[in-house]
Amino acid sequence: MLGIMRKYQKSPVIKIIFWVIVLSFIGTIFLIWGKGQEAEKSTYAAKVNGKKISMEEFQQGYGRLSGIYKQLYSANYTPELEKSLNLKKLAINSLVDAMLIRQEAKHMGVRVSDNDVKAEIAKNPSFQKNGAFDFQQYQQVLAFNRISPAAFEDSQKDAMMAQKARQTIKDKVTITDDEALQAFKKQNDKVELQFASFSPSEVRGEVKLTDQDLQGYLQKHQDEFKTSEQISLSYLLVEPSQFTGKLTVTDDDAQAFYQKNIDRYQEKGEILPFEKVRERAKADALKLKAAKHAYETVADTLNKQMKSGDIAAAAKELSSKVTDTPLFTAKTPPASIAGEVELLRKAFIAKTGEFGGPVETARGIYLFKVKDRKPADVPPLAQIRSQVEAKAAIEKAQELARKKAEDALAQLAKGAVPAKVQETGSFGFSAKGDIPKVGASPEMMEAAFNLTSAAPAAKTPFKVGERWYAIKLKNRIETNKENFAHTKEQVKQTMLPRKQEEAVNAWLQELRKKAKIEINPALLSD
Repeated sequence: MLGIMRKYQKSPVIKIIFWVIVLSFIGTIFLIWGKGQEAEKSTYAAKVNGKKISMEEFQQGYGRLSGIYKQLYSANYTPELEKSLNLKKLAINSLVDAMLIRQEAKHMGVRVSDNDVKAEIAKNPSFQKNGAFDFQQYQQVLAFNRISPAAFEDSQKDAMMAQKARQTIKDKVTITDDEALQAFKKQNDKVELQFASFSPSEVRGEVKLTDQDLQGYLQKHQDEFKTSEQISLSYLLVEPSQFTGKLTVTDDDAQAFYQKNIDRYQEKGEILPFEKVRERAKADALKLKAAKHAYETVADTLNKQMKSGDIAAAAKELSSKVTDTPLFTAKTPPASIAGEVELLRKAFIAKTGEFGGPVETARGIYLFKVKDRKPADVPPLAQIRSQVEAKAAIEKAQELARKKAEDALAQLAKGAVPAKVQETGSFGFSAKGDIPKVGASPEMMEAAFNLTSAAPAAKTPFKVGERWYAIKLKNRIETNKENFAHTKEQVKQTMLPRKQEEAVNAWLQELRKKAKIEINPALLSD
């Protein structure tokens, strides 16, 4: 415990609304620092060079991250969106990165003193009263979040060490005069491009496909053409209503049902007395009794006929009839059993020729038998030639459009002018990549401003939308370089944060490459 913290011992009770603010603050701390109060766990989220990240730490980080995205997306936040965002992976990667940096900080000899820690904590508004650090408030905040002062101060120290390590990497970064000049020119020069473009739709007529091409496409894309598994059933349905005439319900039975299901008997928010709903309760109790009797009867019949496997005999005994279906897939069941989700689920996992059931649904009790099964399979090319040809032609046209762009680029590099060449006209640099007559392509924009009169043609074609582009620098209108001397330092300061962040990211990637990282597989499974 830090000595200075003991000096602050008095403060009034903190208002409830304050805790809401503090909870957000604490949540952010543990998402970024990946450090919570340690608890012995039988499982772990990850191991980094042998050091464990607990499930508790992961849950804290993941919970905070999902909370942030819920606020961002509001009503549009759905389980499907959360899955697409891959938040679990983002959360565990954040914790792994934080631990890697802490470990490396120690190897680098980074030190943080107790005085540094106490000063940092004292500056935090969440622990202040009237602009000054308040020890009692500090204790209450941590106690409310079930965090001991020692654990919190350790996490603060780790975070400060990590920040120092990052800053050490950043401090090594410099911007050379040449880099600044290039950035200055990019922001102030204008370029004009020549380009040739090709789309798959334009070259579709040139596509020729052989049987070998089609067979090769089918082999590579089998899942696109694989048929779904199919089954055919024999089934019978026993409706509970056929037993209601044979069963009776006493007043005691009805009252017992009423007591167990009293929420059913409400009107305008009030529970109706039994005497008022006696007949209704009797009818409901009879339906339940009939449903149970029907299930037990079907189950008993199933046991009797299990050995013979004779569904017709079972139907006769149950005064029902057997219905046979043609082959069908799980997504296209016959109309007679459409919507019977549980029946279909059990039917597709049942063995062929064996009884299945009883399966109880809203319609009644089913007993079934899988007559035939046709596994999922890829039909021969002859059967699906037209479908394969249509998809293969699209892929081939895309390849041909790219090939034509590559050929056009080779011509441009040699000084030749391909057919249908166009010009963009003069334009300046745009971070969004908006290029006249082309569209938005940050990648092409960067390449365009790196082209020179000595090497005017791009190295590769670019895909923008569905089109492939071959580009060549036609002209560059350079800004007055004399202005650079007056803005050089400003340009460098503007460039520095991004280059520093790139350096930190590269450093972190190297740490990951050298580290032994083990992620709990169960953590990221659906």
